Amino acid sequence: MANSNFDALLTTTLANYRDQLTDNIFTARPLTYMLNEKGRIRMLNGGTKIVEPLVYATNDTIGSYSGYDTISLTPQTGISAAEYDWKQYAGSISISGMEEAKNNGEQEIINLLEAKIMQAEESMREGFNTMFYGDGTGNSSKDWNGLGNLVESGNTVGNINSSTYTYWASYEENTSAALTLAQMATAYNTVSVGNDHPDVVLTSQTLYEKYEALLQPNLRYTDTKTADAGFQNLLFKAAPVMYDVACTAGVMFFLNTKYLTLVGHSAKWFQQTEFVRPEDLDARYALIMCYGNLTVRNRKKQGKLTAKTA
Repeated sequence: MANSNFDALLTTTLANYRDQLTDNIFTARPLTYMLNEKGRIRMLNGGTKIVEPLVYATNDTIGSYSGYDTISLTPQTGISAAEYDWKQYAGSISISGMEEAKNNGEQEIINLLEAKIMQAEESMREGFNTMFYGDGTGNSSKDWNGLGNLVESGNTVGNINSSTYTYWASYEENTSAALTLAQMATAYNTVSVGNDHPDVVLTSQTLYEKYEALLQPNLRYTDTKTADAGFQNLLFKAAPVMYDVACTAGVMFFLNTKYLTLVGHSAKWFQQTEFVRPEDLDARYALIMCYGNLTVRNRKKQGKLTAKTA
């Protein structure tokens, strides 16, 4: 029979790690670090879909006038919305009867649980990071959106087809060739308007080292804030360039994180269940569950180079 006091101790200890768990998961990899740093992780209370309002055209009533000139009151279009499905993500933490027996005592079992939490933390960190470079089709399309489908020139995202609505297409240069500074400059400049430009460039280690080799030694500047957070980086124009082992080989993303959002459900964001012991198992289990998705609200401000080599 389950010991209710012991179950409560485990559940309370796990709950106390919730904020630390989320911080550790989303500050240890370049993409989620940037989203967290830029305030691009937000919570919603619910809804059938995750809705991201879009502004994709100008207001043509705007203009100069004189005296009693008529000012246009023409109704304006050009504001739409992208709709994203909620996705789910979860893991479990278990303590077997034998582990409990070997760690008899309150402090011993807490130490064991801390080790289990660290294991779950690392696994969830890697799982999220891998998904966020994918295209959302993994695990029978149960995976969350990733840069592989959010930053594209001719697919459907948020129920909007970028082949039909060109304002919804990202910049993509897909030529099998060695990476050059000119290619990077074109990608960066194409998705920039005035002071609205990419704030991070993410790529593979191979292409990062290629970029490093293209630079003159006296031009290898770094972003100190990003470096202080523990990430190797080199600046390209105003954006830190970083590499991630999960990034698809041959791809370099030019991201404006102002338009990317990691959305979570406020009631199901690293929500932990109580520890329970199934009747037919000599073990206790708790679940850690997340509902949310990675969204984009302006794809034209995102770009990528693909099929690049060193």
